[in-house]
Parts: sequence; C-alpha cells; structure tokens
Amino acid sequence: MIGAGPVGLTLANVLGLQGIRTSIVEERDTLIDYPRGVGLDDESMRTFQSIGLIEAILPHTVPNQILRFFDSNRRLLVEMAPPDARFGWPKRNGFVQPLVDAELLRGLDRFEHVRVRWGTRMAGAEQDSTGVSVRLDDGDTLRARYLIGCDGGRSATRHLMGVSFEGTTSATRWLVIDLANDPLGHPNSEVGADPDRPYASISIAHGIRRFEFMIHPEETDELAADPAFVSRLLSTFVPDPDRVDIIRHRVYTHHSRIAGSFRAGRILLAGDAAHLMPVWQGQGYNSGIRDAGNLGWKLAAVVDGRAGDALLDSYDTERRKHARAMIDLSTLVGRVISPTNRTVARLRDGLIRAAAIVPSLRRYVLEMRFKPMPRYEEGAVVHASTPPAPDSAVGTLLIQPTVDTRTGTGLRFDDVAGTGFAVLCWNNDPRIILGAEQFAAWKSLGATFIALRPNTQLHWDDPNGSADDDVVIVGDRTGAFKQFFDARTDSVVFLRPDRCIAGSCVAQRAPELGARLIAALDLHPSPAEGGESNGATGPVLHLAQPAAEPAGPAG
Repeated sequence: MIGAGPVGLTLANVLGLQGIRTSIVEERDTLIDYPRGVGLDDESMRTFQSIGLIEAILPHTVPNQILRFFDSNRRLLVEMAPPDARFGWPKRNGFVQPLVDAELLRGLDRFEHVRVRWGTRMAGAEQDSTGVSVRLDDGDTLRARYLIGCDGGRSATRHLMGVSFEGTTSATRWLVIDLANDPLGHPNSEVGADPDRPYASISIAHGIRRFEFMIHPEETDELAADPAFVSRLLSTFVPDPDRVDIIRHRVYTHHSRIAGSFRAGRILLAGDAAHLMPVWQGQGYNSGIRDAGNLGWKLAAVVDGRAGDALLDSYDTERRKHARAMIDLSTLVGRVISPTNRTVARLRDGLIRAAAIVPSLRRYVLEMRFKPMPRYEEGAVVHASTPPAPDSAVGTLLIQPTVDTRTGTGLRFDDVAGTGFAVLCWNNDPRIILGAEQFAAWKSLGATFIALRPNTQLHWDDPNGSADDDVVIVGDRTGAFKQFFDARTDSVVFLRPDRCIAGSCVAQRAPELGARLIAALDLHPSPAEGGESNGATGPVLHLAQPAAEPAGPAG
C-alpha cells in the first residue's frame, strides 16, 4: 500500500483485523501534524467503530456540529443541524485530523503482520498474473498480491496505472488559517456567503478554530502570506487579531476530479488518489474512508481465498457513482457560496429564504437530506428486480440502532453483528429459514446469524426452534428494526461486512437468495468448516488470527 494518510491507515486496520499481511510505504518521515479535514460524518464514525478504534477517536471529536450559512449582513440564510443518528452516530462531527490519524496509526500496533515503512518512496512497480513487484527508492523490492495507491491527489500510483484524472481545478484561491486557543471559543461554525469576501469559520475540537477566506484575483500569494494581511482578514471576527496563535496558514485551490478507473489489474486507487472534491460539504476525507470500508473487506476476502478476484471489480462499480455525486454536490455548494457579484448574491439569498418558508424544503436542508447516500444498483449486491424497486433497501446501509441481547443491554448493533457477513431474520430462526446447506455455507464464510425479535420476546425459548450458540438472539430495544421491516415486505437481510445490504427477501426465499449471493459475489464457502462453531464474529475476523503468510501482503 502506498500512502500512510487516513485512507491507507484505515484500510490497513481493516486488513490487519482480518489477518492479512500488509505493508504501507510512506515517503514522509511521520504523519502530517496540522489540521486538514475538519468534519467526520456518521458513515466514517461507523467505519472507525468497525475497526475497534471509535473509543480512542471520540475524544477528538465534537458531535452534532451545527453549520450555519449567513449572508453579507450576517443574517441567517440556512442551517444544517441533522437530528437523527440512524447509523448509530451523529451526521456531523467536528474533529482534529492529526489526532484522529494518530489513533489510526496506533491501531496498527495491534498487528504484528502490518508494518509502515516511513521515509520511503515507491520508485516503480510491475504487475504479473500472480502479484505486483514494487521497487522502492532505498533499493528494496516488495512482492505483494495487490498494490493500493492511497497516495493523494498527485498519486504516483495513478500515474503508474496510466489512467486519466478528469475534471476541473477552480481558478479561485482560498486562504486557510488554523488557530490554537480559539479566540472565539464558542462551538458555532458558519459559512459566510458574502460577495465582498466569502469566508468560513469552523470550530474544531481542543480549542482549534479554522478560518477560510476567498482571495481575490488581484491579491497575490505573497500578499496572502503577509501577517498584516492575515491580521486584517481576522479583524472582522476576532477582537484582537494580533494576539492569536496561528498553527499554520496557506493558500489552496479547489479541485473537482475523478480517476478514469479505480482499478487496473492488481493495482487499485483509494481516497484523493481516486477523487478530489471541494471542501464545502466536508466530504473529501469521508469519501476516502468510504473507499477503505468498501475495498477492505473485498480485498481481504480475495487474499484469504474466501472470494474470487472478480469481487474487486465491484469496488469501482460501487464507489465511482457515489464519489461523482459527492464531487458534483460539493462543487455546486461552492458555486452557491462564492458569487462576488452583489446582484447575483441578492438573487441567491432571496431564493434560499423563499425556499426556507416551505417546511419540507427547510427540513430537506436542516436534516441534510440532500447528501447523496450510497445506493448500489450494481456491484456486490443482488436485487429482486431490474431496475430495483424504489422501496428496496438492497444496496443501502443498514440502520444501526441500540439493541439488547441475552448477555448485554444497550449495545450498538454492529458490535453484536461482528465485522463479517451477517444474516438477519425478523421473527424467525435463521438456521431453519436458511436450511442446512445455506446455513453451513454462510457459516463457513464467517457470517453471524441473528434472530431479531421485539424486546418482549428476548428471553423466550421457542420449544420448536433450534437456537444455539450459532444464532444470536437480538431484542429490538428501540423499535427501530420493527419500523425498518414494517416499511417493506422483506424479512431476511444478508449484510456485507461494510454494513451494506447485499440482498433481502421474504423468509421462504432465503435459501435461494443465499445461493445467488454466493455466486454473484464470487464467494468461496468451505464445506469443511460448515460444522464448526465460528462464534459471533466469524473465523476470518478474530484479532488473534495469524497472518496469512503464504498469501503475501495485500498492498
């Protein structure tokens, strides 16, 4: 793997948990120690939960961060304060990236089979039918089954693949200023759609505040670096701009680009190497974490022999459309914020205020319903119809409510389901519903089997049932799962390790769907393991599992 940024580190943690030998090559000598990304969404928090690092990361976050947009007179235009946490975490969380990245790096200490080579650059790579030979600038050569480029917007891996990086780079420059000992101190974050000079003021954890200001065409980069100029920009917001503790300030531009392909044989791209987007929705960092979550389980399944190489094709299929949607949304929001023509700005303000009068439109913005959510119509999923039914949950993320089990209460659902595949049945026993053959097949793939019930039935033992150590009885503590199944006819859900619903059906169709999914995902169940007990998390996901020495590193 090339690049020890947040994407590479997250992916390495996913692979490390599944026992895959992994090497990260990073040309820097250490992690970047200044803030870059400032917001985590609920999907990233869920991924960090899945790799067992959420408790270490939480202290560096500000949950439920509200973002307000103001006009040139500091009058409120619109507010984003999404109230729900359907995936188990708030939709908006401020965070200190260097400290979170450090926790991701520290997480690798758990694995003897994962290592980071600092101060080392990839000099070249050649792939063949069995792997990739990676030449390093220190004269060493690494041999790996796959090479993953997580090496940023100037990705050497992408250049090595020879794929395009289509899109645009904005001519507009922005000055970002990060301050320690926040001179304002309040938790408010705002974006100013001021035609004189659009700006942003973002509260981050641990007393850090970020200001961003548009730089006009006639203002040079040298002027933007002048302390007097920086002080003048801050003076509108800070009582005494000469007494601030500046962590760093720099000029940057916004890019809207996506690679022509995320995969070329045994070489793949993730994060900024695959896509770049403007900052306005805070989705650059989060899109990279989505890449890691989507690619990680597939790569591990292929390397350890539980799936065929064809599964990796679904990575580009699934991630490209969503990354493109995030790029387009971020670019659009930037265009809405950035007009410097006062007539255009007044027209925009009027349209936004008019829309805010309509309750449904107001909720649409307040609750961030405009944010594109992953919905895979193709890839590692099986839909009951083509095109998929509008109310189908297949290809979307499953909710994560708080649940009870017979041994614990108030648990996050993902912690009960484990980090591998899972088969969920509402009001039924999954062993009986799946049948012996499919139960054994999915058990050999490390699946967790969950019998979902109303909490009133949590401790009831069906005298005709076959509940045993292979089936986890889960009580619907909040009623969220009943609402989920109330809204659709399907009652059985096959869940991927990234918490995406791979397929769903009525109970009698479960054996057929199970077999179709194994074929569609190119999975390789092992009949020899079918009679053994895998526990709640499945055999390929135990922290104590030894590294797959014969397989070679994943990246």
